[in-house]
Amino acid sequence: MSLTRQGRNYLIFGAIQYCVDWGMMVGLSHMGMPVEAANLAGRVSGALLGFWLNGRFTFNGEDSALGRRQFGRFVALWIGSTVLSTVAISLVDTHAGLKWTWLAKPVIELALAVVGFTLSRYWVYRR
Repeated sequence: MSLTRQGRNYLIFGAIQYCVDWGMMVGLSHMGMPVEAANLAGRVSGALLGFWLNGRFTFNGEDSALGRRQFGRFVALWIGSTVLSTVAISLVDTHAGLKWTWLAKPVIELALAVVGFTLSRYWVYRR
């Protein structure tokens, strides 16, 4: 499968996944949940959707799979990126406030998406 097609699909599904993640984080934090917990809830909901979409459509091929091994790798990647995301979100909230946190989340997640694409393509979804 071509890098261009994978990149396009990853961006499309990432945008959908991100909207679920961001909407959950903003909605829950607006209702009073601490941003760290709201970020975690958003990332879980987006991650489950993203794992399936990317495994089924983006990285699907002869040398890829969508099974337990891939899910374990995905969970490891997700935990690492969630820790980084939550620390960054918390730092912005502490130093700049909630509204800046909402604006910073897309920038933080975009930087993590670049790393996530590379690791997904070459490690997560491989047989």
